[in-house]
Amino acid sequence: MVGRRKKAFLTILLLACGGFLPSRSMAQASGSVLPMDVVTMSQSVNLDIYVKGPNGDALKSAAVVTVTKLNGEVCQQGTTKAGYIQVNGLAPTEYKLHVVAPGFGTATKQIDAKASSSMKVTIQLEPSPEGIDATTYVEVAALPTKAQKATGKAIEALRLNKLPEAKSQLDTAYRVSPNSADVNYLFGVYSQQMKDRNQARSYWKKAIELNPEHFRALLSLSEDSLDENKPEEALPYLKRAEQAEPSSWRAHALGAEAYLKRGSAEEAIQEAERALELGHGKAAVVQPVLTAALIRRGERDRAATILQGYLQEHPADAEAKKQLASLQTPTQNAANETANTAGIATPTVGEAVADALPSSWLPPDIDDKPEAVEPGAVCALDQVMKNAGKRMQEFVSNVDRFTATESMKHETINKWGIASAETTVKFDYLVSVQEPRPGNFAVEEYRTKTDGQNEFPDGIATNGLPAMALIFHPHNAGNFEFACEGLAQWNGGLAWQVHFRQRLDRPNTIRGYRMGAQGTSYRVDLKGRAWIAADTYQVVRLETQMIAPVPEIKLAADYTVIEYGPVHFQGKNVDMWLPQSAEVYFDWKGHRFHRRHSFSKYMLFSVDDKQTISAPKTAEETAPKPDPEGARPNL
Repeated sequence: MVGRRKKAFLTILLLACGGFLPSRSMAQASGSVLPMDVVTMSQSVNLDIYVKGPNGDALKSAAVVTVTKLNGEVCQQGTTKAGYIQVNGLAPTEYKLHVVAPGFGTATKQIDAKASSSMKVTIQLEPSPEGIDATTYVEVAALPTKAQKATGKAIEALRLNKLPEAKSQLDTAYRVSPNSADVNYLFGVYSQQMKDRNQARSYWKKAIELNPEHFRALLSLSEDSLDENKPEEALPYLKRAEQAEPSSWRAHALGAEAYLKRGSAEEAIQEAERALELGHGKAAVVQPVLTAALIRRGERDRAATILQGYLQEHPADAEAKKQLASLQTPTQNAANETANTAGIATPTVGEAVADALPSSWLPPDIDDKPEAVEPGAVCALDQVMKNAGKRMQEFVSNVDRFTATESMKHETINKWGIASAETTVKFDYLVSVQEPRPGNFAVEEYRTKTDGQNEFPDGIATNGLPAMALIFHPHNAGNFEFACEGLAQWNGGLAWQVHFRQRLDRPNTIRGYRMGAQGTSYRVDLKGRAWIAADTYQVVRLETQMIAPVPEIKLAADYTVIEYGPVHFQGKNVDMWLPQSAEVYFDWKGHRFHRRHSFSKYMLFSVDDKQTISAPKTAEETAPKPDPEGARPNL
């Protein structure tokens, strides 16, 4: 749903080794920027790189080409145009070229650029063994309506520890769908809460017989084995869980605990570090396990540093405090080291990692299920952030006001996860984006229903969509922690997948809830994931989720998914990337809502004159933001 891309590819010319030019004419059209450390022309080497498909023809789709030194340091990165890209100003030395394209295996080629000032390099790609779209887990077939309702009610009853009610609902679901892996899995959770470990394992084993890649059942079996101190029994389940969902931090966190209990410090460290890489802040619970493994490897200083950081976020963890105290006690020999740590229990992550009950209505937690990325792709985060920041600056400078017709579909979700009938509302929508002072943005939204009213269903207005991508504006980016997760396929192209999280020591300039027009504003810190096009550096998709509930206003959930696409501005002959669709989920005062928004019939008003612009090709929905209180909260 991204629509067509900008015709002029943006040139990527940063970092230390030289510059990429998609072609000479394209470089002129896109306004290329010199690299930070240009090699003098008498010493420089120029590369003409040709990327071909399996049949030997020039690759039609865009490919990301990365030039690195032999030690892995990234020199340059750029995208091909019709299978060609030019690299200028390289230092005369050896390099590796890495090429990633949708549907093809990653190709790597080492070259020696010392012999000539000009080289032609051809790289041929082969089809990916599994294809980029190969799924890593089996989707569970949709249950019949009766079983679906009973399952939703059972999940809520299990959450509230209402075991008789859960049993009644599961019996109903089982009668309708006895061969459902999900129903058998939930019966295992019920049995576990009834303290019947053997029965729980029996149901979970039945679940993986029905679906060998049922991730939650595999995880539950491994946790149960670890609770019984049987790491050798847990590891096969964990390996299967990692294969079912390779991007899940939970399986790696439990793997770290299993290897630690087995006495394999090296493997425990690898699994713990992978969990932290995938799970970001949510995976911090694995840090005590990582610390214990580092101690066993003799890295006391690093272990103490990690544990100190962990305790800042988890000050009530008594075992971690005890572990840190032992690290801060000087030791003179191995015997004293053993004596100092003998009274400390082996850290575990089981209870913290447990996520036994899926949500019956919310998407998965952003940190629980990162999307798959291309293996072998090298991400230069600084370069991605710099170019994405430029796109945000262009957005602010090009837009004064735009209008659109907004369509919103609203539904309430009951406590069992069942949606009510949809309510559809249409608005005439106006957005004003201004920067009165550098770094100070004023984004205002106005809506009028086609019948002249401006009321939202259930008295809750959703606002703020146009401002969300400003997370990547240079004035806001410093308030977030960013991590590049890799290169992902997105709507037939390639996009850098970037995780972000609000820094607690920096101001929140993006999201808040306000009770009424003049009411108190409450900070809502966000984490999320963005997909940034590898060729244009435009944000093409954004997912955000609140980090923690806000008890002062009884806000329990806030989750937004936004799709962006190009809208052609005819007067200035530029493409503006605006929200095309969005879905918003929120839980306020125990009331759950789901909204789908779309924009159409765009009109853009520039600072100095008015122009009409075409609607996005996939203009469907755009979601504003939720706010609390019956007095119609506004963001």
